[in-house]
Amino acid sequence: MYKKTLYLECFSGISGDMTVASLLDLGADEKILRQALDSLKVDEYDIKIGRTQKCGIDACDFDVILHQDEHHHHHHDHSHDHEHDHDHHHHHSHEHHSHEHDHEHHHDHVHRNVYDIYKIIEESEISHRAKEISKNIFDIVAKAESKAHGIDIEKVHFHEVGAVDSIVDIVATAVCIDNLNIDEVVVSKLYEGSGHVRCQHGIIPVPVPAVTNIVIDNSLPIKITDAKGEMITPTGAAIAAALKTRDSLPENYKIRKVGIGAGKKDFERANILRAFIIEEVHPNADNDEIWVLETNLDDCTGENLGFTMEKLIEGGARDVFYTPIFMKKNRPAYKLSILCEEDKIKSMESIIFKNTTSIGIRKYRTNRTILKRETINANTKYGEVNVKVCYFENDKYYYPEYEDVKNICDKLGLSFKIVYDEIKISLK
Repeated sequence: MYKKTLYLECFSGISGDMTVASLLDLGADEKILRQALDSLKVDEYDIKIGRTQKCGIDACDFDVILHQDEHHHHHHDHSHDHEHDHDHHHHHSHEHHSHEHDHEHHHDHVHRNVYDIYKIIEESEISHRAKEISKNIFDIVAKAESKAHGIDIEKVHFHEVGAVDSIVDIVATAVCIDNLNIDEVVVSKLYEGSGHVRCQHGIIPVPVPAVTNIVIDNSLPIKITDAKGEMITPTGAAIAAALKTRDSLPENYKIRKVGIGAGKKDFERANILRAFIIEEVHPNADNDEIWVLETNLDDCTGENLGFTMEKLIEGGARDVFYTPIFMKKNRPAYKLSILCEEDKIKSMESIIFKNTTSIGIRKYRTNRTILKRETINANTKYGEVNVKVCYFENDKYYYPEYEDVKNICDKLGLSFKIVYDEIKISLK
């Protein structure tokens, strides 16, 4: 099985409903989603899943329709683009504390803070992974809102309208990601509009403060465009931040599938979020990319160098070696070189800085030609031995594993060379 990587192309921003729609379009199971949402025991809404067109492109449309009186319903639909999540989100924060009372008379308005929402998520019947993802997304939103309004996190209230909307979008996203078995997520630059939007408190700039905070806290790349209005909602930004596992697309990949989710707005450019399932392609296995890390050490003891090498190999380096060099003022020194995969660079650097006197590390990517290889378990007159087999053109080369040969020598009191050669001959 290949690793399932999701790529979210946020060239028209991102919101909760757009994300859910794009994942449903990718093939997330609608029945499982509806069951998951029913298990939340929040019942002030209906869900409509359908198709729509954006600039002539067929897209999936996910809509949360709240049970409110006409006035509210209306308000919701308009702002559904603006927030999908958004300003309901402001409007649950503190302005409601002042006039929540007159509201309570009209409808039973519930205020939920992030802990109430965690409880709803915990008590639902969604998978453990979906619960973790949901809580992670909510956490990011709550932090950003608390900073935007200058209030403690427990005081960030998701006022009923925004809360139901956000809960549904966020949990639906988590359930779909889990259902699609996504392993890795790459998120593009987030495109955002400019200008101002109206929210409960007045007119505020785009990107709205909560989105700005999420982008800062999670170092998400953003691109401001000249489209007027809000393209990124706080829920959308939090989803991007919580799901993202890697910064860039792999060098070579195939697109396996695409899902298109519709936004609720119309901009000059199609208001859609595209979600791609991609598979990384490793061009011909004999041409392999590896990273080289190097640092010169002129004041490190031999013991220290030996210890560092052990740590680097334990940490997953492909190879570690020292080369004797002469540095300035003719100081004898060692150059430490490491070969490792890209995802190991950070941990390798950390081992070097913690355990040596290095104050700088050079690194570069390089290509290597490697032979196809596999390890086989061979039956020999000495018993079972692991043997590395390498292939080149029509030839096969056999290399018995050192540790296995050593154990035989120790056990039988034989010389290394004899055991090694006999094993090789028996394999031919």
